[in-house]
Amino acid sequence: MHLLVSLGLLLSFKGLALAACPDYSDYSQQYHAPFSSGAYNLSSQRPAPACRTFNSSSINDVVDRMQSVISDPDLYRLFQNSYPNTVDTAVKYKGISNITGEELTFLITGDINAMWLRDSANQMQSYLPLLNASSSPDSIASLYRGVINLQARYVLTDPYCNSFQPPVESGLPPTDNGAASDDTVVPPYNASSVFECKYELDSLAAFLEVSSNYYNATQDIAFFRKYNWVSAVQAVMGVAEAMMTPTYAANGSVNNSPYTFTRETTRASETLENDGLGNPVQGGTGLIRSAFRPSDDATIYQFLIPSNMMFSRYLDSAATIMGQIGNQTELASNMTNLAASLRSAISTYGIVNSTKYGTIYAYEVDGYESQNLMDDANIPSLLAAPFFGYLAQDDDVYQNTRKKLLSADNPYFMRGPAFNAVGGAHDGPGYGWPMASIVRIFTSSDEAEITGTLKEIVSSTDGLGLIHESINTFNASDWTRQWFSWVNGLFGQMILDLEDRMPQVLQQSYQPNSTISR
Repeated sequence: MHLLVSLGLLLSFKGLALAACPDYSDYSQQYHAPFSSGAYNLSSQRPAPACRTFNSSSINDVVDRMQSVISDPDLYRLFQNSYPNTVDTAVKYKGISNITGEELTFLITGDINAMWLRDSANQMQSYLPLLNASSSPDSIASLYRGVINLQARYVLTDPYCNSFQPPVESGLPPTDNGAASDDTVVPPYNASSVFECKYELDSLAAFLEVSSNYYNATQDIAFFRKYNWVSAVQAVMGVAEAMMTPTYAANGSVNNSPYTFTRETTRASETLENDGLGNPVQGGTGLIRSAFRPSDDATIYQFLIPSNMMFSRYLDSAATIMGQIGNQTELASNMTNLAASLRSAISTYGIVNSTKYGTIYAYEVDGYESQNLMDDANIPSLLAAPFFGYLAQDDDVYQNTRKKLLSADNPYFMRGPAFNAVGGAHDGPGYGWPMASIVRIFTSSDEAEITGTLKEIVSSTDGLGLIHESINTFNASDWTRQWFSWVNGLFGQMILDLEDRMPQVLQQSYQPNSTISR
């Protein structure tokens, strides 16, 4: 009796403690002591341990260790806040399904209470340096397994959709998406399980990415033989093949599109042309259509080259897993063949000639010789092609492309006295994205370029000590999204990468000439 009473009191106290935790949407917009000792006087932003959504000793150990590696106090504070942001704030549910017995991790993107395939895969990628085989429910490996299992379920729920509601096992209610209430989507979806249904090829690539990363780090082939992973990959392949359908048949008639999308909106980037079909694409290219970009903005030309790059790269690596499962050699071979044919198609249709920069990659094409020569900040981007492993950093065509993308000749390269970075249609002209600055560092071996870019990032958090979605290039106090876990984890991952390949950069000062008070 006394034991039951004590246990009840303990659970009550725990519930009270959790109820007392602040909403991170509000917390992340406020300044919290202790402030960093540098001139930028950056706020602390980690929740109290009792309020963190997943406590990882391995991540905390890295955060503590890096204090002796990073000399600049403001740069360290930014790492300290940002690297653990996903585990601190975004693990909305983690548990074992009472229906299937599988581990599930519902990972929100931050200030939106839904799970994006792309975002959650990239949020987990931040912790790839710490991933090793483990059966412990408190391990990074368990988080990965939960994300892969839930993503597989989502892909089977609707492989054309990009973001999803909490699993029923969580007990969490679905989130209303007012922007999508009047969407007309083919195939139709159920809003109780889907948050938004924008078909983005990179979302399917993200599922293959997080799967490949887990397998390569753990060699845990037994995990992939369980539950629904093989079926989900079959669904991915089905969508890839269906979305090679051109607009017109050989006789000139209009083909039925496997996917259409219309939305009542005042923003052109939120819906598709031609009553949901999108702009026409030519047949026989071997490329896969993507209705939307990784920014969730509509493509202009549906053959989105960075997404085809990423899909090819991770389809090839996931084929290795499939080949090890047993009784799936035909599917593994089909995956390998499609990955190779996509590479050939990208070289044929995605490489174009620029009078100023020579041979470069186009961002979007349509097979009719239309070309969109730009880049968007979101990954996959052309700038990020070496980062996600499609090509080598010293590739000649990539280097030509990179020069254009990081210049005024890219219509979405944003410039100003406060910040300089690739942006995109999502937030519009004048707003550069730190995500693109981080990718710029990942894909550079030029110390001056890296330190200059780091200085801009450190100086542009508005004193809050978190990485924002986008920043007004003329006013660092004008920014979007106070809580964006993906980019925060990506920043920390970049710092760990610099520790490996250019540690002297982390010993430098990133201080301005005067101190900023809070």
